[in-house]
Amino acid sequence: MADSSGTDAVILVGGLGTRLRPLTLSAPKPMLPTAGQPFLAHLLARIAEAGITHVILGTSFKAEVFEEHFGDGSELGLEIEYVTETKPLGTGGGIRNVMPKLRADNVMVFNGDVLGGTDLGAILDTHESTNADVTLHLVRVGDPRAFGCVPTDDDGRVTAFLEKTQDPPTDQINAGCYVFRREVIEKIPSGRPVSVEREVFPALLTEGARIYAHVDSSYWRDMGTPDDFIQGSADLVRGIAPSPALPGQRGESLVHPGAGIAPGALLIGGTVVGRGAEVGAGARLDGAILFDGAKVEAGARVVRSIVGFGARVGPRALVRDAVIGDGANVGARCELIQGARVWPGVDIPDGGIRFSTDV
Repeated sequence: MADSSGTDAVILVGGLGTRLRPLTLSAPKPMLPTAGQPFLAHLLARIAEAGITHVILGTSFKAEVFEEHFGDGSELGLEIEYVTETKPLGTGGGIRNVMPKLRADNVMVFNGDVLGGTDLGAILDTHESTNADVTLHLVRVGDPRAFGCVPTDDDGRVTAFLEKTQDPPTDQINAGCYVFRREVIEKIPSGRPVSVEREVFPALLTEGARIYAHVDSSYWRDMGTPDDFIQGSADLVRGIAPSPALPGQRGESLVHPGAGIAPGALLIGGTVVGRGAEVGAGARLDGAILFDGAKVEAGARVVRSIVGFGARVGPRALVRDAVIGDGANVGARCELIQGARVWPGVDIPDGGIRFSTDV
């Protein structure tokens, strides 16, 4: 087994999270509540479980939020340090930017918006056993056409980095987790934007560097869109996605202490009800995420949707496949469906938006 205690972890959390707006107007994407905890808490728990203790967060957008919440990491059994980008540097540039904080010979890098379930120790074992310069975690997916794919030879050595195609030669895709030898990071250009996927890796391949893959079919989801964010949270609640940060029994819903659930309310599909949130009598929540202080009134239905901090969904309203921003008010009998997004603080009057003529 590889010595994970001699490995640094780097998590890239500097993105703006534009695809998740309006939720990310007030909080960085990795800090959004996911199965009741900041999304990043699930990844940090997996890193700690793997025996890695030194973690560096590469931050940018609302950088102070991370340190305010996690501090020095001691409560998680970690030592967390922070490096803030003053201008966007891309994935490769972001990795190079944390170079002054690195201590170990091996550096495990994570994209901060991926929910995964692979064995991190097994990736480190692959890295050591192949004497690789870089090891990529590749995950097999049912339909790789939406992703660039990464073919490997019989020994697990990476042979190419391919763009999206309708006829991919392999079902292996980049899972957003890498192990670098420290000297490889030293060679990444500093002070300018660099893409690790489009610049660093292809250049290393051309130079004949030893790039290997750890390939599996573990749980994997990019949490960048509302649909994926909701599904990932539900998978955590139901135990489909693993997380050491969620011990104990999983089920159809997760209700935090201090939330109020009225009689006759139905919570299914991996629904999460945050602290101080309220769910009225006869309301139906199916795959819903209610942030802290949100309120869903009597008879309302919230399906595969996110209701932001302190937002309200009025009586008999329907919210399906939608995102309600912090502090917004959706009036009684409104219908918000098919990707609707309500910006923070917006007030929609009773019956103000409908997709049918039913009273």
